[in-house]
Amino acid sequence: MKCIIYRNFLYKPKFISSNTKFYSTNTKFSLTNTKFPLINIKLYSINIKLTFVNIINNFKNFNTIGSVRFSSVGKKDSNLYNIENIRNIGISAHIDSGKTTLTERILFYAGKIDAIHEVRGTDGVGAKMDSMDLEREKGITIQSAVTNINWNINSSSLGIGPNNTLTNPNYSINIIDTPGHVDFTIEVERSLRVLDSAVLLVCSVSGVQSQTVTVFRQMDRYKIPRIIFLNKLDREGASIDRCIHMLQSKLGVNLLQLQIPIGIGPKLEGIIDLIEMKAYYFRGQFGELMTCEDIPESMSELAEKLNFQLLEKIADHDNDFAQKYLESNFNLDDIRNSIRKLTLEHVMYPLLMGSAKGNKGVQLLLDSICYYLPSHKNSIQVYKYQNSSEFDDKIILKEDYKGLIGYIFKIVDTYLGQLSYTRIYKGILKRGLSVLIVEEDKRVILKKLFKVHSDEVLEVSEAREGEIVAISGLKCPSGVTITDGKQVTMKPMHVPEPVVSMALKNINKSDSVKLSKALNRFQKEDPTFRINIDQESKETILSGMGELHLNIYLERMKREYGINIEVGEPIVNYRETITTKAEFNYTHKRQSGGVGQYAKVIGYIEPIKDNPNEHLNIQFINQFIGNDIKSNYIISIENGFKEICMKGLLCGRPVVNMRFVLTDGASHDVDSSDLAFKLATYGAFEMAYRQAEPIILEPIMSVEVTAPQEFQSQTLSTLTKRKGIITNTNIINEIVIINANVPLKSMFGYITDLRSATKVSINI
Repeated sequence: MKCIIYRNFLYKPKFISSNTKFYSTNTKFSLTNTKFPLINIKLYSINIKLTFVNIINNFKNFNTIGSVRFSSVGKKDSNLYNIENIRNIGISAHIDSGKTTLTERILFYAGKIDAIHEVRGTDGVGAKMDSMDLEREKGITIQSAVTNINWNINSSSLGIGPNNTLTNPNYSINIIDTPGHVDFTIEVERSLRVLDSAVLLVCSVSGVQSQTVTVFRQMDRYKIPRIIFLNKLDREGASIDRCIHMLQSKLGVNLLQLQIPIGIGPKLEGIIDLIEMKAYYFRGQFGELMTCEDIPESMSELAEKLNFQLLEKIADHDNDFAQKYLESNFNLDDIRNSIRKLTLEHVMYPLLMGSAKGNKGVQLLLDSICYYLPSHKNSIQVYKYQNSSEFDDKIILKEDYKGLIGYIFKIVDTYLGQLSYTRIYKGILKRGLSVLIVEEDKRVILKKLFKVHSDEVLEVSEAREGEIVAISGLKCPSGVTITDGKQVTMKPMHVPEPVVSMALKNINKSDSVKLSKALNRFQKEDPTFRINIDQESKETILSGMGELHLNIYLERMKREYGINIEVGEPIVNYRETITTKAEFNYTHKRQSGGVGQYAKVIGYIEPIKDNPNEHLNIQFINQFIGNDIKSNYIISIENGFKEICMKGLLCGRPVVNMRFVLTDGASHDVDSSDLAFKLATYGAFEMAYRQAEPIILEPIMSVEVTAPQEFQSQTLSTLTKRKGIITNTNIINEIVIINANVPLKSMFGYITDLRSATKVSINI
């Protein structure tokens, strides 16, 4: 290889130390005191401008005096458009586990950003993925943010040596950073709906927390393969064994531990890869220089033991690998392919570790995302024809299908107008293309397409399957399917029901127009943000997932629309349900001299026995056979059932988790009507509902409080006074972690009382 190398001095992070020598096949060069290297390489007739961090990823047959690994940046490779090399991942966790910090490091090591900024940094910039002022001020993620990077895998020898070439492909990774607070759970739901895989972060100090469990269940709902990453290993009190025990006991997962740390807590130095049996160290100001060395002698015995256990575990669950393992005829690719297979089949989940803020282990995580998580081609999607009620994963998932199918999972109102975030599942999306919004049976022309990087957009002319883009100019809600004309829809996302409401008070008439505009926008963007008018007081009622959820919208109204809103006390959204089966046989009959009313319905109501938190809905099932009731009257019965369930008989709250089954009935040729059957349904419901032992459902919060150990008794007292049931207490390094289940109504104003009782800052 012939190359001419020039160095330009630009402001860049320090990537290599002084007096480092590198060798290629025909070129020898040394760099002395190179703080800010940028290299122009003239390779034959091709000019490539790269930061020095990318040199190794683009040279072939490149030899060095030591194995050195740099981050991947630079010129796009044709492999980026190979559908096998596309990854769509989400990063999810309990609040304050380091999701946004991890994403910031990923962007930096991939060359997407030039500098690292912290979530609660003092430079006034904040993390790239936290684009809202409120996010930067509060130090939390409120909205999910989309970005994309290019990454290149390197083997343990880093593709460096006389017999190795850098033949590993480039990968295109679309990333969605999601909130960790339960109040913004819809952001996690709609992100996971369109992602193929995820990284679940677990704080290595706190372990599995309440929202960790919630997010894990959300991933299960969408059958998302995942990698688990133990973060904050450089923190005092970090414990791998405790985290593994909690993952197995609380989440029931089967883990494949692929790494162990070199040191732990403040003594964390690096990571040992149990597959490659190599030690990785992360040097440089931001850990951007990753070196591969032999495992320290003091840890070699433990590493050998865990490597043996890892291979045995893989062989126990994969017969193909077991055969090669027994014959001692396997290599690194065989191990990785088997791990990938087990991950995609949800048999086991890879366990990685490091410290995002400490700049350790992130590059290895990116490699593992490429190795073990599914590509777009591995994505299993469920469709249904528009006139059908059943979803089927075999309708159009064929290799030769060339039509367009996309799913709009999020909409945001911006200076460009409404941006519709869309995952493309089939075909090519082009600017100016006419598409069908299937649920609305409406055709529209796509005005502009954008690739998204947090709050920045880059206009593109087209996007291919597997990609996530934003479309401008569409007037449609989120959760809809777009096609080139095919009447199919994709399975919708799960939208949880609001649990807290607030009434708007003393609204100025001068603000009514701005208020209406703000509420309509927020309701369109967020399916869990609801607006109702109280029929008695005529007050505007805002409903959402919690106090914080609603307070954020109130603050946004003030900042973005200049509206100061006064609100009443939070109102808990109770629900009603039944606990046992009850039959009904009801006849509605009325004569008034002329045409009368006649309708008879027979059947039963029963509770839905599944997890009530997954089924806050009602079901109507028609088991009627015969001609005694016309088909249009069946629709009236169903509508009547849905209407009466809007207001239960105990406290006037909506009825959920109930199934209405129609088995028989009768009609009259003259006196029967839609109204008659609707009234008959009302009567049947009232008859059966009281016999079905109805109850009121109250939202219960899973609360975790972290406090200094000396305030344990005060903290426990504040929870028990609010009718909390303590479920677990754990002490780690003089810090007490208390878990409890507390009625939502009792949690209003709790943080103020807790801080008053303890006189210190408490995390909850």
